[in-house]
Amino acid sequence: MKIRKIALGLAAVVVLAAAAGWFSLDKETRGLLATLPTNRDVLFWSQAQRDAGFRALDRLSILAKARAVHAGPTPSPLPPGAPLALDVDAFMAAQRNSALLIVQDGKLRLERYGLGFDASGRWTSFSVAKSITSTLLGAALRDGYIKSMDDKVSQYIPQMKGSAYDDVSIRQLLTMTSGVRWNEDYADPNSDVAKFNNYQPEPGVDAIVSYLRRLPREAPAGTRWHYSTGETNLVGILVGQATGKHLADYLSEKIWMPAGMEQQATWILSRTGNEISGCCIQAATRDFARFGLFVLNGARVGGTSIVPDGWLADATSKRVDIGEPGRGYGYQWWTYDDGSFAARGIFGQGIFIDPKRRLVIAVNADWGGGASDPVARKARDAFYRSVQQAIDDEAQRSGKADVRP
Repeated sequence: MKIRKIALGLAAVVVLAAAAGWFSLDKETRGLLATLPTNRDVLFWSQAQRDAGFRALDRLSILAKARAVHAGPTPSPLPPGAPLALDVDAFMAAQRNSALLIVQDGKLRLERYGLGFDASGRWTSFSVAKSITSTLLGAALRDGYIKSMDDKVSQYIPQMKGSAYDDVSIRQLLTMTSGVRWNEDYADPNSDVAKFNNYQPEPGVDAIVSYLRRLPREAPAGTRWHYSTGETNLVGILVGQATGKHLADYLSEKIWMPAGMEQQATWILSRTGNEISGCCIQAATRDFARFGLFVLNGARVGGTSIVPDGWLADATSKRVDIGEPGRGYGYQWWTYDDGSFAARGIFGQGIFIDPKRRLVIAVNADWGGGASDPVARKARDAFYRSVQQAIDDEAQRSGKADVRP
């Protein structure tokens, strides 16, 4: 049985494992299904479990339910362009890529798959979802659900009153400068990022609100950047409270349907039924690329941006210093001083956007060196630069203006 057929059958794994029908499956199918994880601790799954689980996260019974993000009836086209003169085999093998798409000037210049994955499947975004959540907050501002970026978090989430987040603005939440203590160490089973999804919330309180409102302040709000998935999860709760809509529904309304996504996506829910907005959107890689194009084109629907004037430029440029030369952080986007920016998720997920070159690169992977593998991350950044260089070389050969800054 082909691997793509195996992937499409992952939804039935729990039933199959318990039923007599399991024994009628061929050995190859049983081998892959048997690697699926049986616990919620994604950060500590084996590589084989991740390879199987990342393409089926929304269908694993060990996790909370997922909410659908509906697509429209007509996908926006990704017309093929001239093949990009770039050898990607070594890069894909080293990164353990499940997908790599390069779209330049609106045309699909390269599309490759690995790990038995293909265009019909959905792969989990991990923290790439942060940049999508940020865009939804911008939409809520434009729609009038949120009055100001300088409003306090507790104005929209009253259960945060009296906590360290009482003094934190929406802008500070988006730039991860709240000053509230948080441990994002992916290798530490006692870190906040490892524990909060299994936290037992207080009755009647959202899981992330219950967890975060207990945390102490370490620095004055606005004075220190510190990466925190918990804070993006709180952004999602804030957008949901302000709009009165499920985040998945708002994503479908503002982006997924009008931007012409090809497939329905899903968004995994916390144990209290809200989308885990710092993570866990399952989507086709082509649709992650389409999201990149949507942002590249100004987040416009029918010629009008879904976010306020100037907001997207602020979101995708350096708002805070992160202590790395040439890099910064915007509103849930990683920024580069050359004007490019990226969404980035653990284990190798990413959307890279370069406005100067009209370039979008979407990648999914399962890094062998761990969640935040520094060697793989550096190699991915180098690959982005090699694509930029290949496009510049093309422009020079064709006599077009050099787009390099």
